[in-house]
Amino acid sequence: MKTVPVGVSGRHIHLTQEHIEALFGPGAQLTEFKALSQPGQFAAVETVEVIGPKGSFNTVRILGPARPASQLEISRTDSFALGVKAPVRESGAIEDTPGITLKGPHGEVVLDKGVIVAARHIHFHTSDAEKWGIQDKQTLRVRVGGERGVVFENVLARVHPTFALDMHIDTDEANAAGVKNGDTAEIID
Repeated sequence: MKTVPVGVSGRHIHLTQEHIEALFGPGAQLTEFKALSQPGQFAAVETVEVIGPKGSFNTVRILGPARPASQLEISRTDSFALGVKAPVRESGAIEDTPGITLKGPHGEVVLDKGVIVAARHIHFHTSDAEKWGIQDKQTLRVRVGGERGVVFENVLARVHPTFALDMHIDTDEANAAGVKNGDTAEIID
């Protein structure tokens, strides 16, 4: 059986160093609040306000470290609340996506793109992927059990030697399936 731990990903943002400094001041660095499942990744103490055409969220957690491009990851429900039409995309695929306004204690940044609903995916260390015959960018079917069990289609495999085995779904998907952090899922094909 090919079982993987499940991580439920709430709304969050990745920022460039330039945007971190624009929002928090010259020379600002993110402060680690807690480590995440992927090695070297962390939830930062710092948060920003995210302002859309229809609504806003006051305390959106920043994930570190700084990235080459700023990207806001939200659920479909969040997209309705903000008033943006965020497409489902793999992390980093931000071309032709809507923008958003960010507000921090030092200033504001207007992103012209970068708002996505993250595609459900599984991070595989290369050794796990090899053991199970899974290729990078392959799409998988994954079952979660329980009272509201479902089969998730189109789960993207992301394979890299620095990744730790973990399936990431957003809060809408988790709530619909009755899944919480630390539950397990089974890759069925």
